[in-house]
Amino acid sequence: MTPEDFDKLQTLMSTRAGYRLRRERMQLAEHRLGPIARREGYANVEALLTNLWAHPVASLGWAVIEALLNPETWFRRDRAPFRVFERELLPALASARPSGQVRVWSAGCSTGQEAWSIAMAGLETGARIEVVATDLSHRAIEKARQGLYTGFEIQRGLTAKTMLRWFEPEEDQWRVKPDLAGAVSFARANLLDEPVDDARHDVIFCRNVLTDMEPARRARVLDGLEQRLVDDGCLFLGADERLEGETVAFRPVSGRPGLYVKAPSSLRRAA
Repeated sequence: MTPEDFDKLQTLMSTRAGYRLRRERMQLAEHRLGPIARREGYANVEALLTNLWAHPVASLGWAVIEALLNPETWFRRDRAPFRVFERELLPALASARPSGQVRVWSAGCSTGQEAWSIAMAGLETGARIEVVATDLSHRAIEKARQGLYTGFEIQRGLTAKTMLRWFEPEEDQWRVKPDLAGAVSFARANLLDEPVDDARHDVIFCRNVLTDMEPARRARVLDGLEQRLVDDGCLFLGADERLEGETVAFRPVSGRPGLYVKAPSSLRRAA
């Protein structure tokens, strides 16, 4: 891959997905694009990119973008947010809703482990919960919808008791059981796009999604999250993610790393 190709990749990632592609990741980018080049019948990554720049094809462009996204995820990642959600937020929100139903959005759900973790937390407490999970990657959403995971993926975050409660063996893998599958719906969505409906959510998980985004794109995503969150709802970001000047819509909750609520100024603006 030439430096010029990498510069164009940076522009592609930023404009289409909002992500920064740092120069030190050039070798990693080439490694990840190798399988795409072979699958599409190109001799190497440079040939793939040369054709993409000369003949921009949306499907190939998105395949390249998806290959460069960070898919890292696991069940009940970092644990603390799920404890807060299960023990504190769910009971409070369920009691405040006339129907008792709590609507949750897993924004940037990758291959689905976060969404299933949210649903498990709700069902284990007896709450009425509806989880909508979205991601930019077609491949990630396809895997999430299948609900089929290896033993390693299952054990990365779940105890044996939880695994047997919510998953059933299928050959050498584990599949989500129907009662859990019924609580989650998956769809592909780009967080940079305008909402296609007026649905609002009681809780939004957007964890470890903003870290690698361009600052201006982060602000745009946060504006979208604010629009989709009910006024007394909560936003979970990654424990190490900080909102530093991108938005005045949210304020952190003391003692709960990564947890945010709408700022008073945001509520006045909405009113």
